[in-house]
Amino acid sequence: MTAFPGNSYDAQVTPPETTTPPDADSVDTTVPRYQIGEVAERTGVTQRALRFYEEKGLLQPPERMEGGFRRYSDDDIVRIEFVKKLQDLLGFTLSEIKEMVESEELRQQVIASRHLDPALPARLIRAERIIDALQRQLDVVDHKADALIEMRSELRDRLEAMFKRREDIQAKLAAEEPTPKKKRRSQPTPG
Repeated sequence: MTAFPGNSYDAQVTPPETTTPPDADSVDTTVPRYQIGEVAERTGVTQRALRFYEEKGLLQPPERMEGGFRRYSDDDIVRIEFVKKLQDLLGFTLSEIKEMVESEELRQQVIASRHLDPALPARLIRAERIIDALQRQLDVVDHKADALIEMRSELRDRLEAMFKRREDIQAKLAAEEPTPKKKRRSQPTPG
């Protein structure tokens, strides 16, 4: 995976990357690239949202064609789908998503560098960085889970209060209803 901008650990894990996309001559032409409309269609995310994700640092600025058109990679599409999943399924804000994505990227970078540091002290540092990244992700999820648990509790309290209110209303209605009078049996008419 590619390193993403805005990750404060990038300099420690990988050489710093430029935030300007490569020029057309340096782009690997064997790797598939997609225009913004194709990516929008494949991911179900609007073109405007894709530009917004880029602006907010959720996406690395994509490569550009000579005319300035954005060109996205398969890695970009995977990241967009991850962001969309966090938004759709979990209700994360873009800020929370950015934290999750950056932490996952850091974790992937550290794991990918494991073959470079066979010494135990270096392995310990790598393990600490992975723990930090996972803890950051867990903190975001825990915050969201706590908020959901609190909301569920409030909704249950409201529902219980409404059940009680309904029972009170039903009891008052039952007390107000006149008791039905017994009908007299009609006398058979002589025939």
